[in-house]
Amino acid sequence: MNKFSCSMGNSIDVLKLMVWCFMASLMVVGLAAAKVRHLEWEVEYMFWAPDCEERVVMGINGQFPGPTIRAQVGDTIHVDLTNKLGTEGVVIHWHGIRQLGTPWADGTALISQCPINPGETFTYRFTVDKAGTYFYHGHYGMQRSSGLYGSLIVDEADRHNEPFHYDGEFNLLLSDWWHESAHHQEVGLNSKPFRWIGEPQTLLINGRGQYNCSLRPYFGNSSANQCNFQGSEQCAPQLLNVLPNKTYRIRLASTTALASLNFAIGNHKMLVVEADGNYVQPFTVDDLDIYSGESYSVLINTNQNPNQNYWISIGVRGRQPRTPPALTLIHYITTLASNLPTIPPPITPTWNNYTHSKFFTNKIFALMGSPIPPKTYNRRIILLNTQNRIDGFMKWAINNVSFVFPPTPYLGSIRFGLKNAFDQANPPETFPSNYDIMNQAPNPNATYGNSVYKLEYNTTIDIILQNANALAQNVSEIHPWHLHGHDFWVLGYGEGKFSKEDEDKLNLKNPPLRNTAVIFPYGWTALRFVADNPGAWAFHCHIEPHLHMGMGVVLAISIDRVKGIPSNALGCGLTSKMFLKKNILP
Repeated sequence: MNKFSCSMGNSIDVLKLMVWCFMASLMVVGLAAAKVRHLEWEVEYMFWAPDCEERVVMGINGQFPGPTIRAQVGDTIHVDLTNKLGTEGVVIHWHGIRQLGTPWADGTALISQCPINPGETFTYRFTVDKAGTYFYHGHYGMQRSSGLYGSLIVDEADRHNEPFHYDGEFNLLLSDWWHESAHHQEVGLNSKPFRWIGEPQTLLINGRGQYNCSLRPYFGNSSANQCNFQGSEQCAPQLLNVLPNKTYRIRLASTTALASLNFAIGNHKMLVVEADGNYVQPFTVDDLDIYSGESYSVLINTNQNPNQNYWISIGVRGRQPRTPPALTLIHYITTLASNLPTIPPPITPTWNNYTHSKFFTNKIFALMGSPIPPKTYNRRIILLNTQNRIDGFMKWAINNVSFVFPPTPYLGSIRFGLKNAFDQANPPETFPSNYDIMNQAPNPNATYGNSVYKLEYNTTIDIILQNANALAQNVSEIHPWHLHGHDFWVLGYGEGKFSKEDEDKLNLKNPPLRNTAVIFPYGWTALRFVADNPGAWAFHCHIEPHLHMGMGVVLAISIDRVKGIPSNALGCGLTSKMFLKKNILP
C-alpha cells in the first residue's frame, strides 16, 4: 500500500494492526490529494475594453480580470507576483482566505506587508483550508477600482462532502467600472473641496459589460447605439449555456468598488446554499442582494421552456442608480443564442427599498451542524460609522477617528516592538451614549489616527457596527464590513441605536458564519468571533472610497506568536531601518 506494508503476518493484535493500516492509508490519500498550485504572475497596466470603450486597466499576465485560481481544500497556493507597474507598489489580498499561520500573505499594504515595489517579486504562499467561493483583489490605494481582481474557487477534496448536488456550474465575478482612472478618483477624494467622480459608467460580469448599447432594450433609450461585438471579444457578454432539466450551481462574488447589487434570473427561482465560503440553510428567492465583498452560491433548475432564453439582470441597490443594469443570458442550447428573450429582464427593486434587503438578509442561517458561537463574550467593541470633516477635508471615521496607514506594516512593528511606528494609545471602544445617530452631528470634526485594537488570544470578541447620519441631513449610507483573518457569526441586525434591550434579540442558535456583513442606514449589526488567528488584521468598509477616506480599523492578535515572517514583507518604514542597522532578518 504505497510506502506502508500492511500484511497481518502472525500478529496477535490483528484489530490494532487493521486500525493502524486504515489510518495510514488515509494519510497516504491525504498526502497524495493535496497539491501545490504554483503560479507566476506579472501585474501591469494595459489597454482593454471592458465595456466596449477602450481604457487602461490593471491586469495579470495580460488578462482582465486576472486568472481564476481553482484549488481543493488542503492545497497550497504559491504565487510569485512580479510588479511591472513601473511607478507604484502593489499587493494582492486573498479575500476570505483566513491565512492560518501565514498572516504576512494576507496582502494588505502597510498592515501585513510592505507594498511590492516596481520590478520586485514577492511570493504569496498559503493553504486554503475551507471550500467556498472566494476572490482576490488589490489592496493598495484604489487598485481594485483599476481592475486588479480575479476569482478564487476552493472545492471540497471530495465532492460527496458537499450538502447538495448539481450537474454543472458557472462562476460570475461582479464589478463596477469607471471611464475616469482610479488615480483621478483618488485625487478627487483627497481634494478640498471634495470632488466626487460620480457613479460608475458600467456594471461588469466577469469583466464584461456594454456601455451605451441597445443590448439593454428595456432599460436604455431608443437612441442608444446598436451593439457591435465584432472585434470586441473583451466586452461581449458571456452566456450561461445550459441543458434543459438540469441543476446548475452559480457562484456569485462581488468585487465592486462602490455599488451594492441585486441579482435575478428571469423565470428562474434560486436556492441559496452558500455565503462567504460557508454552507447555509437552503432557502428560495426570486432575487438576491449582494454587497461588495460578499459571495454566494445559488442552485437553479433549468425547467423552463427550452425554446426560450432568459435574461440575467444585475442592478444597483443602496444608491440612487445612475448606472444601467448589466445583462446577459441563460441560453438553453436547444435554441439559438441570438434569440432574445420574449419577456423583459427582471426589474431591480427600488434602490432604497431596504425592507426588501433586510428580508433577504434575515433569511440567512447556518446549515445544521455548522459551528455555533460561544454563549458569552470576553470583550465588546462598538464602532460608530460617521462621515466627518478634518481641516476642511471630507472623511469617514470610526468613533470619531479617521484611519490613516502608517509607513511601517503593523505586523512587523508590533512583532519587533517598534513603539514609534504608530500611535500607541488605545483606540476608543465605543462612542458617547448621548450621540444622536438620526441627525447630523453638532460637531462634525474628527481626528486622524492609526492606533490598534489589541485582542487577547483565543478570547471571544463582540463587535457592534453602528450606523449614523452622514454630513447631509436625512442621509445614512450602506456599509459592507469585511474582516481579514477570521470568519464571524452575524448575531443580528436592528434599527436605531444598539441598546441593552437588543441583547435578547441576538441569534446564538444558528447565526451564519460570514467574512463580510452589511450595516443598513440608521441601524446596527452585531458580530461575534474568536480571536484565534495571530496576526495584524484589517477590518474595514469594503467600499473602496470609504476605506480610502478612513473607514477602517486594525486588530492585532498575539503577534508574538507569529514566526517566520519573510524579510521582504517588511522592507519599508522603520522595520527596514531596523534590519539595516542591526543586520538582522525576522
